Amino acid sequence: MAGSAALSELTRSFADAVLEAEQIITSAPHIQTEQDLAEGFDYLAGSIRASLAMAWAYQRDFPFFVASTGPYTKLGLDNPDTLYFHAYLRDDAEYVVSGRRGTTSDLSFQMLNGDYSPVDVPDSLTAFDDRELRVGPDGEFEWRFVPPRGSSMLIVREVFSDWASEQRGTIAIRRGDLAGAAPPPPDPATMAKRYRVAGKILISRLQTFLAFPQWFYLNLPPNTLTEPRPTPGGLATQFSAVGHFDLREDQAMIVTVPAAGKDVAPYQGIQLGSMWYVSLEYIHHQTSLTADQARHDPDGMLRFVISERDPGVANWLECTGHHRGYVQQRWQRLSRALGPEDGPTAEVVPVGEIPERLAFYHEARVSKAEYRDRIAARQAAVAQRMLG
Repeated sequence: MAGSAALSELTRSFADAVLEAEQIITSAPHIQTEQDLAEGFDYLAGSIRASLAMAWAYQRDFPFFVASTGPYTKLGLDNPDTLYFHAYLRDDAEYVVSGRRGTTSDLSFQMLNGDYSPVDVPDSLTAFDDRELRVGPDGEFEWRFVPPRGSSMLIVREVFSDWASEQRGTIAIRRGDLAGAAPPPPDPATMAKRYRVAGKILISRLQTFLAFPQWFYLNLPPNTLTEPRPTPGGLATQFSAVGHFDLREDQAMIVTVPAAGKDVAPYQGIQLGSMWYVSLEYIHHQTSLTADQARHDPDGMLRFVISERDPGVANWLECTGHHRGYVQQRWQRLSRALGPEDGPTAEVVPVGEIPERLAFYHEARVSKAEYRDRIAARQAAVAQRMLG
């Protein structure tokens, strides 16, 4: 019995954090429907799973990359086109990152000072893409470095534009001086600390990313998008345009943006997010599109239709029962800065008027069977690249 009581105390901090997290979810100001609440508890489940994984990955001397987010551990308006990884660092040791470059559109690295909080975005101490690495003919690379002072985390983003054809690479990290050594075995004090840390991570991520949209999105007029601008957080070669939609069931928002072209932006994409500030379900629904996935109009523009009702066009972005949500466009691995002329425009129209209001409507149309094939391709691609 004494042993059971000790174990109960060891995990109590995390159990208390889960109860506090439930209160954060149920008191979120945007909840209006049963769907909102159900999605909140789904978000909570993913956050619990991710917080435990992050706490157990806190190994600065024997680091390894852990998936920061994924289809079932979402946060921070995660990009459906991106695989996110992170490892923890100390700023007084040498690390070695090695791997094989895949064929994805972008592979970038970023070192952060601290973590996101409800009142702050962490400083980006350095950020670059693999063009600054020496990559061999077979795609192999190795990068040795001592992190800048204050570094706490290395983030890696591997970005897909063509989900069907691009292949992910491999990546690993180790301390340069600890090959062949081993960390000490776990003990109850270490386990108790990790449960406490996991609880703090859980509360912080929920509070942070419910507050985050107010800084960058909700002060904007609804159904508009900003000009392209450097993405907050110090990503070196990424611009974004952001906004939020608020549409009735019989309305649609048409977003028109120039296709940047591979010479300017090897990756260009658009996505929708829920008021929980996470991506809408993107495996079984078309809630995001890249320039490679989207149908291009003869005038060099990309036109997307955001709506609840099916408009019968290839570039439909499904609202999946959400009349409010976030919109984000990204351009990555840029060869130049973007200006207003590179950015999107938005127009709200009645769904029934889309045939008259959407330029090149007849070229944009798809049948029900063709759209079903598009969804099947998404399902297959996600299953292939996001194992686990």
